[in-house]
Amino acid sequence: MTTRLVNTLPERSGVPVAVPPPNGSAPGRYAKRWSGRSRKDFVVFLAMALPNIALIATFTYWPLINNIYYSTLDWTLGSASATVVGLQNYITFFTSEDAAKVLETTGIFTVVTVGGSMVLGLLVALALNSKVRGTTFARSAVFAPYVLSGVGVGLVWLFIFDPGYGVLAWILRGLGQQSPQWINDPQLSLVMVIIVYVWKNLGYCAVVYLAGLQSLPRDVMEAAALDGANNIRRFFNISVPLLSPTTFFLLITTMLSSLQAFDLIRIMTPLGNGTSTLIYEAYLQAFGAYNRAGYSAAISVVLFAILLVITVLQLRFVERKVHYS
Repeated sequence: MTTRLVNTLPERSGVPVAVPPPNGSAPGRYAKRWSGRSRKDFVVFLAMALPNIALIATFTYWPLINNIYYSTLDWTLGSASATVVGLQNYITFFTSEDAAKVLETTGIFTVVTVGGSMVLGLLVALALNSKVRGTTFARSAVFAPYVLSGVGVGLVWLFIFDPGYGVLAWILRGLGQQSPQWINDPQLSLVMVIIVYVWKNLGYCAVVYLAGLQSLPRDVMEAAALDGANNIRRFFNISVPLLSPTTFFLLITTMLSSLQAFDLIRIMTPLGNGTSTLIYEAYLQAFGAYNRAGYSAAISVVLFAILLVITVLQLRFVERKVHYS
């Protein structure tokens, strides 16, 4: 038999006693809070967030949606008319002879630049983390190329690599050697651009790794030293695992940056001779001799899909191996 409890609390002086609702909520109190401070906080939130949301929607998501639409068109850049072709631009790209070469170049460039920047950056960070005189100047000198204009860096290094009048060619002629054809040879052109890109982004990885090294717990390192672990063993068994959050962050940022590298390739190899990555191939198709805006948009969508998949895979699987202290 079920018994229903009835409120039998007495009234005092004729004033009824307020009994909270059965579910424990207090609508009046929450309504009063919402009408006061919460409403002001919400207005402040909208004032701060809406401009950013509007800018992101206007300059990021709206162009992305338009680009996906343009990729379904057979459209010559500058033409007033276009023909809807559906997925034909994607089929044309993946069945063309240049698709495999472009994807291969993109993969080689990304893997080598990301790996080279991170490995060399970690080694430079270890050197900068030592307590010697002049480290402040060295840190500034290492980081300086990263903040320089890619156009300026490309022009300077193009003067160095030029096989006719470049500095490197002058040095090799002094040694009785002939300069390689860095610009005319497709394979050497890719090597040249990779060297310059790693040099430019080395300082970024070094500074981030340096911050990670300086945040490592000293008591752990001192305990390992007391246990007899040498510098190499402490580095691989303690420093590297504790630096995994920094490595994961650099892996994502440098990979996204390498896949979108454009300025150095544009300045050092204007025709994309052996250096046509996905983003540069999209540029050549739209603004080069072809003026194929729809086809270029399809290549851009392919690049966006690759960036999205790589980021999701990194967050889904690679982050599992990250050790957060």
